[in-house]
Amino acid sequence: MKIWVLLLLVAVASAKVFDRCELARTLKAAGMSGFKNVSLADWVCLAYAESRYNTQITNRNTDGSTDYGIFQINNRWWCSNGQFTSHNGCRISCSQLLNDNISAAIQCAKTIVSQQGISAWVGWRSKCKNRDVSQYITDCGV
Repeated sequence: MKIWVLLLLVAVASAKVFDRCELARTLKAAGMSGFKNVSLADWVCLAYAESRYNTQITNRNTDGSTDYGIFQINNRWWCSNGQFTSHNGCRISCSQLLNDNISAAIQCAKTIVSQQGISAWVGWRSKCKNRDVSQYITDCGV
């Protein structure tokens, strides 16, 4: 039990939590600003709503599936964790969505928004949709 707690503390301590402007610059450099007509501010709002900018967060859902990473991408549809039946629409391992380098998460998010739109994310629908999200990129120089 003590080893498990220690490992959990190490995992939490090593998780990257982006600053909002750092994330905005990273997403802009990856071509997310205006991708499929989704504003950069909407992407940053989405990441805040889903993960509070934490790259290594996971969330277990009531249906037994799990959401992974900064965009909380679901293993039922978009990634495979090897333990849960998945459509694996992004053709990646879910562990790739938990890296501090979020390039795999960005590519998968692009796949999702290309197929289902930004409304695929509950966090975006409940916290960002039809709201002024400009504050998410204010003073970021993007």
